[in-house]
Amino acid sequence: SGIAMNALVPEVSRWVWTAIAVLVTTLLNLWGVRAAARVGFAVLAMEIVVLLVFVVSAVVVLVRDGAQRGWLTPLTGDAAFSMAAVLGAVSVAVLSYLGFDAIASFAEEVTGGSQKVARAVLFCLVLAGSLFIVQTYLAALLEPMSSAELAADPAAQGSAFYDAVDASVGTWLHDLVAVSKAIGAAFAALAGQAAAGRLVFAMARERRLPHLLAKVDPKSGVPRLAILGAAIVTLVAAVWAARRDDGLDHLVSVVDIGALTAFVLLHASVVGWFVVRRMSGPPVWWKHVLFPVVGAGVLVAVIVEATTSAQVVGVCWLAVGLVVLAVQGAGGRGMERHR
Repeated sequence: SGIAMNALVPEVSRWVWTAIAVLVTTLLNLWGVRAAARVGFAVLAMEIVVLLVFVVSAVVVLVRDGAQRGWLTPLTGDAAFSMAAVLGAVSVAVLSYLGFDAIASFAEEVTGGSQKVARAVLFCLVLAGSLFIVQTYLAALLEPMSSAELAADPAAQGSAFYDAVDASVGTWLHDLVAVSKAIGAAFAALAGQAAAGRLVFAMARERRLPHLLAKVDPKSGVPRLAILGAAIVTLVAAVWAARRDDGLDHLVSVVDIGALTAFVLLHASVVGWFVVRRMSGPPVWWKHVLFPVVGAGVLVAVIVEATTSAQVVGVCWLAVGLVVLAVQGAGGRGMERHR
């Protein structure tokens, strides 16, 4: 949001716009789930309209003027193939797919059971992936700078999409996309912040975190302290990144590394639940072993190629979690012996 609004109003610093976005999304989350959902749906509809305008405009420009590079270049790259480069890019690009799993954190607040939640998760993943591919493919064809030029200029990477739209289509679409992206990114964070708040709430309810964070507002049903805690962490990290030229890459990698690590553990838990503990009868090997192991292997490869700062943050968070788990486990065993 900060980058998009700064591209539109460069007189105001990116970190100021970023702080405003965090403040607005926090207030909406404190207002309540239904209010946030209504606003989020309206913003999503607006984003889809703007995306359609961009797609049509990009196709018209490509048909009229041609592409800046070969039609397959966005898929094959404009340099020698490098698996390390692909995996490193995935560690950043995965941010555009994150959020589909946040739906699961609202399982207690929906009707229809777990199957309905699972279908919603898969639908959002497929839809978001399809829209991401179309948008980035067209933008890559319009981008005047090569990948090497962008790699050498971190400050230009964040605004590359808007610059490409401005140069190829016009300022009107640049401004429209910037406003849409600013609002859309803020309200994407709205859902993420709400999911993080409910995760903190659930962990506090299970005594994995201070029980104070499990308190719920009697009127709105919102875990206010949990959401405020998530908002503070978001504000500090986002403002720090917004004040650096290469902050976007670092922030995205740090955010993604947490999600990727969690997904690795999720794949491992599938094997542990269905194969080791056999909680649902005999395991189906291709579904309960092959897919989770292959998926975890791909995720580990992506994590290895992520930025060093992201890896350090990920290891630190994992270490803190393991220490807390060990302390709580020892405390639980001590209580059992005392009884």
